[in-house]
Amino acid sequence: MSNLEYLDLSNNKIQNINHKDLQVLHQKPLLNLSLDLSLNPLDFIQPGAFKEIKLRELTLRSNFNSTDVMKASIQGLAGLQIHQLVLGEFKNERNLERFDKSILEGLCNLIIEKFRIAYFDKFSEDAIDSFDCLANVSTISLVHLYFNGLKQLPKNLGWQRLELVNCEFEQFPTWKLDSLKELVFSANEVGNTFTQVKLESLEFLDLSRNDFSFKSCCSEKDLGTTRLKHLDLSFNNIITISSNFLGLEQLEYLDFQRSSLKQVSDFSVFLPLKNLRYLDISYTHTQVAFHGIFNGLISLQILKMAGNSFQDNFLPNIFMELTNLTILDLSDCQLEQVSQVAFNSLPKLQLLNMSHNHLLSLDTLPYEPLHSLQTLDCSFNRIVASKEQELRHFPSNLSSLNLTRNDFACVCEHQSFLQWVKDQRQLLVEVEQMVCAKPLDMQGMPMLNFRNATCQVSKTIITVSVFTALLVSLVVVLVYKFYFHLMLLAGCKKYSRGESTYDAFVIYSSQDEDWVRNELVKNLEEGVPPFQLCLHYRDFIPGVAIAANIIQEGFHKSRKVIVVVSQHFIQSRWCIFEYEIAQTWQFLSSRAGIIFIVLQKLEKSLLRQQVELYRLLNRNTYLEWEDSVLGRHIFWRRLRKALLDGKPRSPEGMADAEGS
Repeated sequence: MSNLEYLDLSNNKIQNINHKDLQVLHQKPLLNLSLDLSLNPLDFIQPGAFKEIKLRELTLRSNFNSTDVMKASIQGLAGLQIHQLVLGEFKNERNLERFDKSILEGLCNLIIEKFRIAYFDKFSEDAIDSFDCLANVSTISLVHLYFNGLKQLPKNLGWQRLELVNCEFEQFPTWKLDSLKELVFSANEVGNTFTQVKLESLEFLDLSRNDFSFKSCCSEKDLGTTRLKHLDLSFNNIITISSNFLGLEQLEYLDFQRSSLKQVSDFSVFLPLKNLRYLDISYTHTQVAFHGIFNGLISLQILKMAGNSFQDNFLPNIFMELTNLTILDLSDCQLEQVSQVAFNSLPKLQLLNMSHNHLLSLDTLPYEPLHSLQTLDCSFNRIVASKEQELRHFPSNLSSLNLTRNDFACVCEHQSFLQWVKDQRQLLVEVEQMVCAKPLDMQGMPMLNFRNATCQVSKTIITVSVFTALLVSLVVVLVYKFYFHLMLLAGCKKYSRGESTYDAFVIYSSQDEDWVRNELVKNLEEGVPPFQLCLHYRDFIPGVAIAANIIQEGFHKSRKVIVVVSQHFIQSRWCIFEYEIAQTWQFLSSRAGIIFIVLQKLEKSLLRQQVELYRLLNRNTYLEWEDSVLGRHIFWRRLRKALLDGKPRSPEGMADAEGS
């Protein structure tokens, strides 16, 4: 397997790794191999076993039961050349109570390009000294670590990328790393205030998902660098835009999505960002009032601003300088109208998302300037139709148009639009899902089913046809729904005079089978007097449909029915089906044959999902299972009494019953 790239040996029982075990890697190196040995109980790695071996990645997580074993094993990796080394534990597989600084000393004897460590709860300040051995690593990734009092890092670290994800800090770290070009500080617990940093070489900064608040954003003074090209502040708290990105003119990527922006529409905040290519301000509680909000973004290619709002729900021409824009997302902005010149400056636009707005017609969209448009999404609006003359202005390059989930009116007034829909099946997305909303007698009908001849047909004929179709459908549904009830009625006549084979048929959820086997069956079938129960796992005939077995073996051959009610029972479709048939059986057999056992206390909100069952339990006496000596005694006495009702008794059985 000379081309092998990934070998997963995790979660086995490997305890020792010797030189001979890796002989094949010494003889025939696999430079692109990623080896995962996680969750093996490693006790020993022979020193030199990995010497001069080259791997792309090695993963050792939750392997060691003590810090001494981990330390010795890492020393056993001496001589290994590796692109990425992953150490640590898993969230639910913790073996080490704390991280000792001596554990990583053996890394000084390895050549590592990237290093990742995850899930250590107690990562003390002195433990950071062990990073001296990682001074020449290009990428460090620290995941789910707890830094207690960590304020400084060793000097002369040559790291270029640092990832801190899901970690816990006492305060935002103000480390000085002159070589650092990329910093990912995401989803950490560190308070809600961002502290100014000074990382002069930084080009990539991800501060997403920290719940930060920025009282002043964003400039070189705040972020401590003039080289920044990528800035992600998404999923944070309130961000106040107080300066227009002075000193950050090299930005190419800017993401604010799901943070709350303040003052973003007060002035041309993005004016200096001539190199910006990607901007996301989706769901930032921004109300666009200033028409020059995007001035200066002459290189912008992707703009996402979904979930915001516009003054008077009207889209003006705010894209004057975005001549290079290719993707524009205006979904969920409550838009009702669009300016006829809104898109005049977007000749390169290829994708336009206008879904989840309140547009009433396609006529409001000025399509003519969009010569490069390929995809247009107007789904989930309130579009009724489009005028015939407007349909001619779709761009010639358009290849995908989504009009699903709108309020289409399938009436003769819009006959030309309905015919256009049929003719444009190749253009329209999921055209089969485009249905009529009006008139009421056509609501839910696919637009493709609309016939032009309908416009000349008498309303009376239409009404009769629809009524007949509904009646036939109703009959079919009723026959289908009550098929098993009719089957039960026929069986009642057949078995009405015969003796019952079983004393009771038990309806229960498979999740409660342990209780049925260990309690119900044991106490009733082995008790005095004994009762014969019908149980599906034991008494149903193989090869017969389940529904037929329920009716023929369960109901027809049993005197009574025991219903074991639990949360699992209420959530089981089969149990509810059996219970509904039991009601019909009780009605047809004219006997009070259903015994309810409530196995556990039920939430009323859950019980109310089955209205009839809820009413029956409120109107009828039922048994409640109580796992105590007195409770069990009362339960079994009451249940046996209910089962004896209507049971033919022999003198021996009567004597036994009285003795019990």
